[in-house]
Amino acid sequence: MKKILLITSGQPSLNPRLVKEADALAEAGYTVTVIYQYWNAWGTALDRELLASKKWQAIRVNGDPVEQKFSYWLSKVIHKAAKKIAKLIGINAITSIFALSRGTYRLIKKAKSIQADLYIAHNLAALPAAVKAASKYKAKCGFDAEDLHRYEAKTNNADFNFRLIKYVEEAYFPKADYLTTSSPLINERYQSIFPKLSFSTILNVFPVQEIDIARQNKDYNTLKLFWFSQHIGLSRGLQDVIYVLKLLENEKVELHLLGSLSIQVKTELDQIISAVNFSKAPQIFFYEPIAPDDLFSFASQFHIGLATEPSFSINNDLALSNKLFSYLQAGLALVVSDTSAQESFIREHPKTGFSYKKGDPQHLAQVLKSYIDDDTLLKNQQLEASNSAKFNLNWNIEQKKFLAIVEQTLQ
Repeated sequence: MKKILLITSGQPSLNPRLVKEADALAEAGYTVTVIYQYWNAWGTALDRELLASKKWQAIRVNGDPVEQKFSYWLSKVIHKAAKKIAKLIGINAITSIFALSRGTYRLIKKAKSIQADLYIAHNLAALPAAVKAASKYKAKCGFDAEDLHRYEAKTNNADFNFRLIKYVEEAYFPKADYLTTSSPLINERYQSIFPKLSFSTILNVFPVQEIDIARQNKDYNTLKLFWFSQHIGLSRGLQDVIYVLKLLENEKVELHLLGSLSIQVKTELDQIISAVNFSKAPQIFFYEPIAPDDLFSFASQFHIGLATEPSFSINNDLALSNKLFSYLQAGLALVVSDTSAQESFIREHPKTGFSYKKGDPQHLAQVLKSYIDDDTLLKNQQLEASNSAKFNLNWNIEQKKFLAIVEQTLQ
């Protein structure tokens, strides 16, 4: 029985793509272990529930700020110092490992202590660990590029973080036995950057959910908008939606937001709402993060899933987020900003929803008003979204591509 080690610098409950791969590998008969590290408190609470039901083993490294304080804070101090040193003496094979993340060195050490047939890295900070462990045991390794990493932030080729990520990609991508990406346009961009390498797209889809939207008794007198993320923030286009609530103030519209909400962001949202000068308080509801498996049934109570990405970076423009495919599984009609990736998706699946001009609340309001005026349109798009998720855009299909890549790599 072949052994596979998956490695992430995040946490399982915050990385559904890793969890789906681990589940698929375990179901296919592989012995699966996941190495991860602490990211935040609410993710840790969700991890306890998630990991209890899994057929694979999970090992956490690098401590945490509650029970393993010394290891946790030491890793942060080393990481901070390493970035300063790398800026002074340059980015190289050694400084890149310590400067890349607080946990890369310990991920390497732990991965090299576990012999496996295949090492799979999720997120860039885990890639050196997979490559070095595979080299030690003369095994195979793969990397899943969930994002276009060098362009996740605003592009500035002179920026230290850009140069660091570029160095790591160029140093380790050629050493991977396979490379996967999360969207067709990210795949194309990476292929243009590394023309001698081969990339395969594995979409951010989810297992088919047993949600029969045709039998749900939704109230269509009030249009219920839904948006979620790990963290509710103001870099993802939510300001446009606040302005839209003002434009549609005479209509029955609710906005439901799911995610971790900091005091600072809540204060900034309150300031935006105050500046918009509503004549009556807008209907905005906040929800704490929930277990990933509970997301779909929770989301299914709403009407429209919002993907309001503002193209703040090249990656943001080219990515297809988890939320878009989550909305489909929940049977929600899609309303998405016209990033390159999302606009392309709507062109390919026009009956699942609409796109709008990002940064244009007036256009977004027009799109939403079309649903208010025609609930039959909304119901038809919800049904199309649900059917697309059930028959085409789901992990039941996409995991076959992933498992085929793994099988071919291990031959």
